[in-house]
Parts: sequence; C-alpha cells; structure tokens
Amino acid sequence: MDQDDLTTQHKDTNIETHLTIRNTQAEDIPKIIRLQKESFPYLAKYGNIWHTEELESHIRIFPQGQFIAAESDGTVVGSASTLIISLKPEYAEHTWCEITADGLFTNHNPKGDSLYGADISTHPKYRHEGIGTMLYGARKELALRLALRRMIAGGRLFNYCEQASKMSALQYANEVVTGKMHDPVLSFELDNGFRFIKILPNYLSDVRSLNFASFIEWKNPHITP
Repeated sequence: MDQDDLTTQHKDTNIETHLTIRNTQAEDIPKIIRLQKESFPYLAKYGNIWHTEELESHIRIFPQGQFIAAESDGTVVGSASTLIISLKPEYAEHTWCEITADGLFTNHNPKGDSLYGADISTHPKYRHEGIGTMLYGARKELALRLALRRMIAGGRLFNYCEQASKMSALQYANEVVTGKMHDPVLSFELDNGFRFIKILPNYLSDVRSLNFASFIEWKNPHITP
C-alpha cells in the first residue's frame, strides 16, 4: 500500500475523526513546526525542534521517509521523520546531531540497512489515541517495503530526571523494561515492538532526560539474520 493512500480512523468518546497518514509535503512544514512547539515545550525553549530548512532537506533527500498524521480539515496532529543509515558496529554509540547530520539528513544512505527514527511527535491533545502507533506502523511498512534489516532510534528517557538521584540511567531503563516503572517514551516504544539495547549518553540536550536516551531496535521479521 502506498503511504499516500494509508487512511485510518481514530475514535474518542464523543466523535469519530478521520486521520490520514501520508508523506509530508512542503505545505505541511509550518504546521509541523507549530506541532513541534506544542509537543516538545522543554526542547522548544532551547531551539531543539525542527526548523524550516531541516524539514525542506528531509523532503528533498528522502521524501518517502517523512510522514504526517492529518485530520480531514488538514490539521497536522502528528509527524515522523526518518532516514536510512548503516552503523558500524551495529550498536555504535552516537548523538542525535551525529546520526542526523545536524538535523539535515545529508548523511542519508539509500544503500544502508537501518531505518533511523529521528523524531516522532503527536499533539498533546491527541496523545493516547493511537496516533504514534499509526506513525510507527507507517515506518515499519516502509522498512518492510524497502527490505531494510531493522528500524532503530534513540528515545529520550523522559522521566529520568525524577529518578536520577536514586539510580543510574541504565538502572532506570531496566526498571521500565521490566515494568516496574513507566516512562512515557520508552514504555511506548516497548509497546510498539522495540527492544531496549543500551543507554546513549549525551544524546540530546534535554532537561527531562538529562541528555540520556535509550538505543532501541525493531527487526524486520522477513529478513533472516
């Protein structure tokens, strides 16, 4: 199925809203930037959200890897950005700036083996309604269609700042993996079929995660190791 034709329905207790998951177009860029400001207020304070020139670069370099979730009136309520890379070794430590070429995706490698999730965001009013899962579904579909070996990402340890005085970032992640704690980012990723690999220190300047991220991986079930 072509991503432009992937339409799904989202329901809440009062209304039924039709959401379309499709590839990002140039006219979506201002809406995505507004969405980013509302989705990531902590990161927005430091300018750690997408800028126009970065989103333009994503569309130019890898258009089929950029997605939005839009309502029938054109309102953008979710977005996801990806690029293709190869890591050597396969679980090499990296920062967000390194892996995304400072957010421009100029290091995108069509011959790579891994789809890298650089960002996923949903509007605060629409969280817990399945939009993030729909966007992850579009990414997985793309990875399958391109016969990529896996999808990987670095996920912010969003609530680690609340536990940092009691445990290391690795201990915190393990508590989330075993279900003893809940983290809105890592728990969501685990629920979507990813597995936790290791901690990435100094991944992204972020007061919530104290710059720590989890290296996560989803393997293409149709590719034999």
